[in-house]
Amino acid sequence: MKEDPIEVEGRVQTVLPGTMFRVELNNKHLVLATICGKMRKRWVRLTVGDRVKMEMSPYDLNKGRIIWRM
Repeated sequence: MKEDPIEVEGRVQTVLPGTMFRVELNNKHLVLATICGKMRKRWVRLTVGDRVKMEMSPYDLNKGRIIWRM
């Protein structure tokens, strides 16, 4: 049985090499995130300060996947 991902919002704090980002959540928790495949395919650019919506696994709360730029 597959667990549902947790959706959270945050702000991009640092842009790292290899399409990785350091995102600060609303509760001041820092998460290492990458962008999802649809955002890569459509060449969506993210910069420092962008508000994003991400999915996180309930098993590892230190990593996530950015699914939407607000």
